[in-house]
Amino acid sequence: MADVAEKTKKSPAKFLSDVNKEMKRVSWPKRKELFRYTGVVLATVLVMAVFFWIVDLGISQLVELVLK
Repeated sequence: MADVAEKTKKSPAKFLSDVNKEMKRVSWPKRKELFRYTGVVLATVLVMAVFFWIVDLGISQLVELVLK
């Protein structure tokens, strides 16, 4: 197991060089796509927050009914 780690070990300079090459190959989203994706994330978070607020409210009411 240690032999494999030793064979694949790279110097920090080589690692950073490889990272730089890979970052140039990345397909970055356009500005319009980025705003659309951000909107989708924010809408999803809002829907989930409202959903869990409603579930919490329902459970709280149920607990109150049981404890009375």
